Amino acid sequence: MSVSVATKIIRIAAALLIGPDGRTLLVRKRGTQAFMQPGGKIEPHEQPAQALVRELEEELGVRVDPGAARYLGQFSAPAANEPGFEVQAELFQLQIAETVEPAAEIEEVVWIDPASTAGLCLAPLTRDLILPFYRASLEPTA
Repeated sequence: MSVSVATKIIRIAAALLIGPDGRTLLVRKRGTQAFMQPGGKIEPHEQPAQALVRELEEELGVRVDPGAARYLGQFSAPAANEPGFEVQAELFQLQIAETVEPAAEIEEVVWIDPASTAGLCLAPLTRDLILPFYRASLEPTA
């Protein structure tokens, strides 16, 4: 007999940060293996864009204008670091030229070519949805 359990949702705001050379930034939290988009949990009183601005400053020391963030949509996938949870991301695209430094719980940052993940361990949301979405946006339209 199988029992259906409601999926536990983690609501986050995430950034598809694009550098001047077209590479995108991924982060890895301390004590974890998977690289993912920068961002974090949306607090009950916050709008997604506000959460994104707060998280980017806390985690990477990057100050961004919420008005410059282009909303790309909602993406959901199994959470990389919390078994039994699904992450539901409000995804925004931002162009940045600043130097980023890992802070707070971020242990490592890496800029990657969206066409090649260089064998990195990626979170399901990044690997299965966000990078393919970004790659498709780069393809010339017929």
